[in-house]
Amino acid sequence: MKNIIFIFGTRPEIIKLAPVILEMKKYPQDYNVIICNTEQQKELSNQTLAYFGLKADVNLDCMRENQSLSSVQARILTSLDKVFSENKIDAAIVQGDTMTVLCGALTAFYHKIPVFHVEAGLRSYDIYEPFPEEVMRQMTSRVAALHFAPTGVNREALLKENIDSDKIHVVGNTVIDALFCLSDEVIEQSRKFYAENGIPIDDKLVLITAHRRENHGERIDRIIEAISHLAEKYSDHTFVIPVHPNPNVKNKIHERLGHFDNIHLLTPLDYPYLVYLMKHAKLILTDSGGIQEEAPSFACPTLVMRYETERKEGIEAGVSRLVGADYKKIVEESEKILSSSKDLTRLKAQNPYGDGNASKRIVGIIKDFFSK
Repeated sequence: MKNIIFIFGTRPEIIKLAPVILEMKKYPQDYNVIICNTEQQKELSNQTLAYFGLKADVNLDCMRENQSLSSVQARILTSLDKVFSENKIDAAIVQGDTMTVLCGALTAFYHKIPVFHVEAGLRSYDIYEPFPEEVMRQMTSRVAALHFAPTGVNREALLKENIDSDKIHVVGNTVIDALFCLSDEVIEQSRKFYAENGIPIDDKLVLITAHRRENHGERIDRIIEAISHLAEKYSDHTFVIPVHPNPNVKNKIHERLGHFDNIHLLTPLDYPYLVYLMKHAKLILTDSGGIQEEAPSFACPTLVMRYETERKEGIEAGVSRLVGADYKKIVEESEKILSSSKDLTRLKAQNPYGDGNASKRIVGIIKDFFSK
């Protein structure tokens, strides 16, 4: 039996690793699964774990308010080193490009334990866009033993960096697997949640998320101004913003958008509640990576409020558009969609990021890895 540790700390990591954990747990004779939550996003991560019926075996409590990148890195590395020293571990699985991912990969490397990287090969090639994630994932690639690339584009990026082709496997994105975990009961709970909170879910719904570190400061100011203009012009539309708890974002959004009757500012949502909004939205404005991957499954037009994206497949397929934190672009592109009926703005392209079977492929490849 192999002891496999899953290391995560943020909500997107859990959403994308949960299907892999659940798939691996189907083989208790082969794997002892250890779930480690650094709690880099303490509230959001634990909230999402519960939705998937999972509970961490190890909680590291590494979150601090307004923490610097250096301090959180030191805290996670030190905490993980203790976990690895006290447990026999045969492999570590990380997902994506957060500080937790880099620290998990480094700690496993220091202990000479193989690292399996889920969602490998995403690249913008601008070390400050997204910041600091672009550097995190590039550094993780240097120590990974298996690279689970969502698409062929990601595989090509890894090959250009001289990663051995035998270590790279195109499997699709596990976030699509997570979407298929939604039961009818959970969907009904989501419907009731919005009804009870007086939020109309109809064909004039706009979902907005903004939280990325590189969009703090003047950029979030421009984003907020654009939202304010749109909410005022399209007063018959409902704008829903799950507000990230980071005070650099939260305080400004509440101060400048809280007075609009048609803007609903919510606390961070349970994963199924967010999916429910994506499923029914007429338009999505976001700087999130995960939503770029999920929205095409619901044929929803998505404007990406970033200047660079490592998820270029969506742009090329026409399922999303880059608008940056540019007031004019956000307004102009949004108005094209909001001025038309929802039926006319639905996307026709298929989701380029996966078919919902990535987790099965990943667990199969891991089995082959150990058999060799």
